Amino acid sequence: MPSKTKGPLAGIRIVELGGVGPVPFCSMLLSDLGADIIRIDRPPGYDGGAPVDPRFNLLNRGRRSAALDLKNKEAVGAVLKLVRDADALIEGFRPGVAEKLGLGPDDCLAVNQALVYGRMTGWGQDGPLAQAPGHDVNYVSLTGVLHSIGTAGGPPTIPLNLAGDFGGGSLFLALGVVSALLEIRSSGQGQVIDAAMVDGSASLMTLVYGLRAAGYWNDERGTNRLDSGAPWYDVYETKDGRWLSVGSTEARFWRNTLRVLGLREDDMPDQHDRSRWPEMREKLAAVFGTRTRDEWCALAEGQEVCIAPVLSLAEAPHHPHLRDRGTFVEVEGVVQPAPAPRFSRTPGAIQSPPAEPGQHTDEVLGDWGFTPDELAALRMAGAIA
Repeated sequence: MPSKTKGPLAGIRIVELGGVGPVPFCSMLLSDLGADIIRIDRPPGYDGGAPVDPRFNLLNRGRRSAALDLKNKEAVGAVLKLVRDADALIEGFRPGVAEKLGLGPDDCLAVNQALVYGRMTGWGQDGPLAQAPGHDVNYVSLTGVLHSIGTAGGPPTIPLNLAGDFGGGSLFLALGVVSALLEIRSSGQGQVIDAAMVDGSASLMTLVYGLRAAGYWNDERGTNRLDSGAPWYDVYETKDGRWLSVGSTEARFWRNTLRVLGLREDDMPDQHDRSRWPEMREKLAAVFGTRTRDEWCALAEGQEVCIAPVLSLAEAPHHPHLRDRGTFVEVEGVVQPAPAPRFSRTPGAIQSPPAEPGQHTDEVLGDWGFTPDELAALRMAGAIA
């Protein structure tokens, strides 16, 4: 059946064993790029409690959902039938859980030797912590990421769940899946991807580890060039209680920044004299406090300075640059980030809004080759909702 999706991955078929956090975000990225993904959700009401309106579960956008009870052997058999025709499978269980269900790598590669089997965990498939519970904040703690973020003398600052779940997890798993799909062209063989958030978040710190080894980075947070230590790479409060970001690291941008602020370069310490950074920061803070955020933005516009407003979630979608590029879009009344990156010939797209768990069970299983009699048998066995 021809793919109905749009994007460079159109024609790629993926089975996603439903989970939370990094696996859905990885699948969202691949779906935005055109992959046809069937998300296997637990049957509605499986966990009890009040359901969340799926319209706002944006990480689930772009995929159709089939509800299967994976503790039912008939449901497991149905997933293995999907795997026969899939290019990849993605799961985010603790190590060993997929194997206990009968859906581990050996089970799936036995029915499709060209399958890419993507595994997402926090600690990895092996090692002393493999079976330990954890969340994003724990994974970035172990790799030096969390220690490195924050102001001097203050506690570590939690970077949302961007560095572990999404940066160190989802993006690396997506890269792994696409890389393995490319490799299949030469080998014809599938393989297993062990994407661990500790590995990915450590990789994100490669530049910093290199700078530290060279003696250019202190282990004390808030004292370096890129961690708010340098006064020309920091945020400043403005007269109206809002904030501006300054990233004028290069000499010419620094000179232009001083000109916009009405400061003479001769009256300021040398830009790279660390001993005088506190003095420099005081002067900058005092000047930035004399005007509002938007007044400073107007003065800085077109002046070759690295100054930008710190926008709230409510403000960001309305910024002229982001609006012009279509960085945010609205789907069924919900404003959300648009697919990225962009392709000149095969642009990606939000294939559909988030689905209710099990919303497309019969439809998607039918599209993947299940007959009406097979669907009826699965329903009779309690395998599908």
